[in-house]
Amino acid sequence: MTNQKPSIPRGTRDFGPDQMARRNYIFDKIRTVYQRYGFQPLETPTLENLSVLMGRYGEEGDQLLYKVLNTGDFLNGVTPQDLEAGSKKAAYKLSEKGLRYDLTVPFARYVVMNRGELTFPFRRYQIQPVWRADRPQKGRYREFYQCDADVVGTDSLLCEAEIVAMVHEVMGSLGIRDFCLKINNRKILTGIAETIGAAGLEGPLFVAIDKLDKIGKEKVEEELRERGFSDNSIRKLQPIFRPLSSNREMFENLQDWLHASPTGQRGVEELAKLWRFIKQMGLNEKKIQLDISLARGLSYYTGAIFEVKAIGPGGVPVQIGSISGGGRYDNLTESFGLKGVSGVGISFGVDRIYDVMEELGLFPENQTITTKLLFTNFDAEAEAYALPLLQRARQAGINAEMYPDATKLKKQLDYADRKRIPFVVLIGSEEMKSGQLSLKNMTTGEQETMPFDEVLGRFEKFEGLKV
Repeated sequence: MTNQKPSIPRGTRDFGPDQMARRNYIFDKIRTVYQRYGFQPLETPTLENLSVLMGRYGEEGDQLLYKVLNTGDFLNGVTPQDLEAGSKKAAYKLSEKGLRYDLTVPFARYVVMNRGELTFPFRRYQIQPVWRADRPQKGRYREFYQCDADVVGTDSLLCEAEIVAMVHEVMGSLGIRDFCLKINNRKILTGIAETIGAAGLEGPLFVAIDKLDKIGKEKVEEELRERGFSDNSIRKLQPIFRPLSSNREMFENLQDWLHASPTGQRGVEELAKLWRFIKQMGLNEKKIQLDISLARGLSYYTGAIFEVKAIGPGGVPVQIGSISGGGRYDNLTESFGLKGVSGVGISFGVDRIYDVMEELGLFPENQTITTKLLFTNFDAEAEAYALPLLQRARQAGINAEMYPDATKLKKQLDYADRKRIPFVVLIGSEEMKSGQLSLKNMTTGEQETMPFDEVLGRFEKFEGLKV
């Protein structure tokens, strides 16, 4: 067997220490906002039964599910007839489990299984990876993290307003000052389907409209024709392709356009109420846009839907896709046997947020530094002298380490320089005799002599040097 160069699957990535420090910075900011709004942490397994996942994401979503072969003889029980029936039929025989596609469906499953122990309305946040068998490209990965927050057990539109508030807080805490939060309502899209004479075809209509930003008006119309929509229906759909006007004008136009659709009118009323909450909470409406072409591809949404894009220099959206999305779902737990549990949630895509922040230069300086103080190691005697001081530094909240091998000073200082450790404590025979340690500033090159208590005092004065 020849040695093969190691690699990782396309659409997945390794994250080194510098990248992980930045990713953890994002996680911490989002987690802090979620907790401020009363959300509790939750985790679910990487693997879910396919019976839980299949049929929850629409036809295209099902095709992107990663299916896991059964353990042991996975061909046991599979007949030639199963294989001839096609890959979909055979998949059910070969695989009983799959990698989770998102965090919302596993959350719905969890709620149903644990409903007797939960306090409703139940608020949970969840930060875990998900997997999709998608075609890798910029901003689109096969393995990526989602940071979800959902409320279930209430249909109050106040929850939607709080999601809008959380988006503002998360974006602000990450330094993404310029962004656009698009809002629509699935009832409006249903009303549009009824208005154009395509009632019952909401699914394919949603899927096609959701691609408007990516493929443009002509391609969307072409796809709609392929999906069976008549030229008359497409002609009646034209208002959705018009340039966006102000939110107020959009509300007025919708009321006129959807006047014959009770479902569409309910959607307009829900959005109007959400807008009142937004104003009462004092949120910046300039960053919020009513966009009736927003559909969100997932099939389980039934009410309000959200999508967030970062805006770069010159007011142009960063070309990386949406960095957050979510919406209201009324029937997700019903398929698991629990009716009447409405929910609404938001999800932040950490990988895309990372790319946006890197592109816009938003990460704080020194975010990747982990060790703040290095103790040198010249011999066994100096090592024994320094170990108690190393522990005292850690107990004081300072990230500290000792060079593990007794070696030349240059090698140890090179190590500190490459790891960007800002301070080094040099302990030799003279320092051990006098108790006066040498503290070297690796940034300026300056070196001072002082007792160890004063070294600790320096770090207390500059809190930024601590964790």
